[in-house]
Amino acid sequence: MSVRVMVVDDHPIWRDAVARDLVEAGYDVTAMVGEGAQAIRVAPAARPDVVVLDLQLPDLSGVEVVRRLIALDPAIRVLMLSASGEQQDVLDALKAGALGYLVKSAKPAELVDAVARTAAGEAVFTVGLAGLVLGEYRRLAAVATPPVDTPRLTARETEVLRLVAKGLSYRQIAERLVVSHRTVQNHVQNTLGKLQLHNRVELTRYAIEQGYDRDR
Repeated sequence: MSVRVMVVDDHPIWRDAVARDLVEAGYDVTAMVGEGAQAIRVAPAARPDVVVLDLQLPDLSGVEVVRRLIALDPAIRVLMLSASGEQQDVLDALKAGALGYLVKSAKPAELVDAVARTAAGEAVFTVGLAGLVLGEYRRLAAVATPPVDTPRLTARETEVLRLVAKGLSYRQIAERLVVSHRTVQNHVQNTLGKLQLHNRVELTRYAIEQGYDRDR
């Protein structure tokens, strides 16, 4: 099935260009809107799998739109597409529930690939931002209290979790373990279910809090 995408950006030319690139790549662009409130109204009918969302909108902040969209449908996956690469903007978006963050200087091919990876549940970041996010999670982990009970993971799930904590993409993990990209996705989905987490952003934070990013 084609991935359904809603594009939210207040600049018509940019919005049209993003939608055109996605349609040419085979995505089903079910809605194109220019305001946050409009996106929230349209989402139930458009039923997007992925929302490509600008951070700066004329009526609501992109961060607030993320919160409201996920409140409407927790299955929606949001990819922020912003001109800002500021640390606080990135962290605020992720804390609100965005799965990834791409700056607008990204090439069309990078955007198309990012939407595919977001649809698959993988956290996607512009080069340089992933390290920033991992660094923040490590800072938070230094003062976090680990949970009393830890669900039992298989040896391979634990191995994948350690590589997720180190910031590797699904493709890099697949190459490291000499398995398919799909196999890695399945291990991640199983781990998310066991840990009662929703996406890779939450999984990465959990893994770092539990010290999986440290060599053992």
